[in-house]
Amino acid sequence: MKGTSLDDLHERWLKDPGYKQAYDDLEEEFSIAAALIEARSRAGLSQEEVARRMQTKQTVVARLESGRAMPSTRTLQRFAIATGTKLKISFDPKHAA
Repeated sequence: MKGTSLDDLHERWLKDPGYKQAYDDLEEEFSIAAALIEARSRAGLSQEEVARRMQTKQTVVARLESGRAMPSTRTLQRFAIATGTKLKISFDPKHAA
C-alpha cells in the first residue's frame, strides 16, 4: 500500500471549505510560532537558554513555540531581547479568496 504524504493530504483537505476556514483561522498563531522558532534557531539557543534569559521556564517557551498560546506584546519583546532580535509587527493585505 502506497503512503500519502502529509503535504498531499493537506492540499487535498484544503479543498474542503470547513478545513480551509479552520486552517485560515489559525494562520496567525502558526506564523507567530514559526517566527519564534526561527528567531531562537538563528540565535543558536535552546528553549532552556531562551527561558533563562526571559527569566521564565522552558515549558513556557515550548508553549509559545507550539502555537498553543497567544503571547502578549510584552512577552514577544522579552523573547526578542532573549534571542538578540528586534520585534517587528506588520499588517499585510489578506490573500484573495
